[in-house]
Amino acid sequence: MASIPTATVSRLVSYLRILSQLDEAEVTKTSSEHLAAEAHVSAFQVRKDLAYFGKFGTRGTGYTVQSLRDELKQILGLTRPWNVAIVGMGRLGEALAVYPNLARYDFRLASAFDVDPAKVGREIGGIRVRHVDDIPTAVGDLEIEIALLTVPTDAAQAAADALAAAGVAGILNFAPTVIDAPPGAHVEPVDFLAGLKRLSFYIQRSKTKEATT
Repeated sequence: MASIPTATVSRLVSYLRILSQLDEAEVTKTSSEHLAAEAHVSAFQVRKDLAYFGKFGTRGTGYTVQSLRDELKQILGLTRPWNVAIVGMGRLGEALAVYPNLARYDFRLASAFDVDPAKVGREIGGIRVRHVDDIPTAVGDLEIEIALLTVPTDAAQAAADALAAAGVAGILNFAPTVIDAPPGAHVEPVDFLAGLKRLSFYIQRSKTKEATT
């Protein structure tokens, strides 16, 4: 299979969301044009993204919503539950622990970790917080495959290395720093501060443009 661009994977997630909404509304057929309009891309882009994984739909009749939705769930690995851990139980970690939609999408919070004695042993979101030293044992016992990393910047790389060494294959990094992906693990960054800075750039640029016209 050809290497799949990261942007394509992101768009597949958007297509799946759109298809799920259509299915909930009992719409049975859709088209690349409709998916494109909802995802704010071109119909050509929709067809190109799907073509990485085979042929879907029929020319002139479009796609069967439920069938394409199920195909995308299969492609994205969303046909079975995933056990998730949170490392770092500060305010963000606690907020993620009680986020209600994780389970809705088959991401099951299995454990949480911290180094703070005031947090270790507490129960948050129905999960007991363990010490980070327990990561190697807990990952194996609880079959944890994904971790949400919400630790301070200076602790992020070491925490990622410990998770990967224990067998965690996917890390969603909320720490505002770049992590070198440990062997055997894929790291996805979530940097909302970077997003805010991009917004400030576009707003400032727009204001500058208005002032010069």
